[in-house]
Amino acid sequence: MCRHLAWLGAPVSVASLVLEPPSALLVQSYAPRRQKHGLMNADGWGVGFFSDVDADESVPRRWRSAAPLWGDASFASVAPALVSRCVVAAVRSASVGMSIEPSASAPFTDGTWLLSHNGLVDRAVLPASGRAESTNDSALLAALIFDRGVAALVDTIVDVAADDPNARLNILAANGSRLVATTWGDTLSVLRRKDGVVLASEPYDDDPAWQEVPDRHLVEVVDARVQLTPLKGS
Repeated sequence: MCRHLAWLGAPVSVASLVLEPPSALLVQSYAPRRQKHGLMNADGWGVGFFSDVDADESVPRRWRSAAPLWGDASFASVAPALVSRCVVAAVRSASVGMSIEPSASAPFTDGTWLLSHNGLVDRAVLPASGRAESTNDSALLAALIFDRGVAALVDTIVDVAADDPNARLNILAANGSRLVATTWGDTLSVLRRKDGVVLASEPYDDDPAWQEVPDRHLVEVVDARVQLTPLKGS
């Protein structure tokens, strides 16, 4: 259970996506407006991005914490200087019994993709994996997706949902030039801006251009083009 966001477009500051909007992830960490499960997201946060100033622009960089986002003054001071064309960020509400540690917070990575999971899944249906960064359900699910390949995301989500009919499986993933997302049991909205595209669990402002993505859909964003496809098994 969490709130997450992804950006693909012209280079923008991380602060402009995560901290500055009136209902940004910062606010959603303590007062989400559309969250169906849980009241706040104080069990950690993470931001991942691809930097245009890196020698290797394809390498994802991350900053994660087990503390509430609202209490991290260091991140607030640096975020305006972090500029990227592709960002994945999340604030976390840990399920009962799940670990609270930086490695349990999204985004997770395989070295190429950044991935966040908003939802809940029974860990008993997820295989053990040496790739998993933590023991919580989201980390295990991310490892399964990476093991099977992001190209097989739809099949993986449908298979996991068949094994756990109560699972909520909203995924956001990015590799620097592409965003992919699923809606399965929780909310997701899309904002098409002149300079790029935002996918988010809930709108970060009241811009009427936000559109809600129907449940059980795949979303793909490439070169500012947004494509929605119903998921099989839905």
